[in-house]
Amino acid sequence: MPSADPAGVGNRPTDGPEHLPQFRPTGEETVHRGWFISVVRATFVDPGGVPFQRDVVRHPGAVAVVAVTDDDAVVLARQFRPAINQWILEIPAGTCDVEGEPSEVTARRELAEEVGYAAGELSLLTRCVITPGFCDEFASIYLATGLSPVPLDRHGTEEHYMSVEEIPLSRFDDLVDGGAIIDASTILGVGLARRRLASDR
Repeated sequence: MPSADPAGVGNRPTDGPEHLPQFRPTGEETVHRGWFISVVRATFVDPGGVPFQRDVVRHPGAVAVVAVTDDDAVVLARQFRPAINQWILEIPAGTCDVEGEPSEVTARRELAEEVGYAAGELSLLTRCVITPGFCDEFASIYLATGLSPVPLDRHGTEEHYMSVEEIPLSRFDDLVDGGAIIDASTILGVGLARRRLASDR
């Protein structure tokens, strides 16, 4: 027998926010402010009127770009990521750290800076949350085609040691299955890009 719904609001994925139990934010205190992120202690009241706290990372957002060449290879950057202390293979990505800059402009800039390509066509694949359990970061993931080479303009210590690899789309699933590609935005973005490209052909 299905479990009872004490709130009487349903639990179907199609229910809109107005039908869900309401959590009310009541304030937040900044406990750390870094270069582009901050950590806050946020307070809420749950639907039953009980207050609670959560530590939340505030992030300005990010872009990522699935760049696909004319011969169906995806352009990836191999970069050291200090947070996990390892090198990962990922699509070019960057933080939205220029105030007021449209995400499409940021995406084109990151594509050029990191892997040395300009896109003839750039289209949005999705806008998604990355780690909603503790961070408010949204990422806009784009598909870039009609690529042409441009000069690199890398910034930061890690990017100085970055390398670029073009991986045939036909090999991508094997690299994911084997653990060579673990970045969530890369796995999601390439999957969406292949669907978009297949529908356009």
